[in-house]
Amino acid sequence: MPAEAAHHETQSSAPSGAATVVQVLRNGWRGRCPNCREGRMFRAFLKVADQCPACGEELHHQRADDFPAYVVIVMVGHIVVPLVLEVEMIFAPPYWVHMALWPAVVVVLGLALLQPVKGAIVGLQWVLGMHGFEAAKLAREALAVPVANAARTSGDNQGGM
Repeated sequence: MPAEAAHHETQSSAPSGAATVVQVLRNGWRGRCPNCREGRMFRAFLKVADQCPACGEELHHQRADDFPAYVVIVMVGHIVVPLVLEVEMIFAPPYWVHMALWPAVVVVLGLALLQPVKGAIVGLQWVLGMHGFEAAKLAREALAVPVANAARTSGDNQGGM
C-alpha cells in the first residue's frame, strides 16, 4: 500500500502536459482539478478548494463570482422556454399545470448546472492564466518549451537522413 501511495503522489504531482481548453473545460465541468484531472476542485457545493488534494495546484486564485449564475440563467432559459412553448402547443394544459411544473424544472436545472458551470469557469480561468493563475500558466509554458524544442530537434535530425 505505501508503494501505491508513493507512486500516486509522484504521478499526480507531475504537471499534466499541454491541456487544451476543451479538456480543461470538460474536467472543470466534472469538478476535477484542471492540472492533474484527478483531485476534486470543490470542498463544498460551490466552495472551490484552496488547492488540489491530489497535486497541490493552488486554486484559491479563482474569481468566478456571479458569472456561473449568469451562465446558468441563460442556459436554463434556453432549455425551459422552448419546452414551455412545445408543451403549450402540443398539449395545451391548464395554467395550473404550468405553474406546478415549470418552477420546479427551473429550480432543479439551476441547481444541477451551477456546480459544473462554476467548475468549467474556474478551469477556463486556470488555462488562460487569469487573475492569480498567471504564475501557474507561465510555469506550464516554461515546461512546454523544452519539450517542443526537443521534439523539433529530433524531427530535424530524422529529416536530414
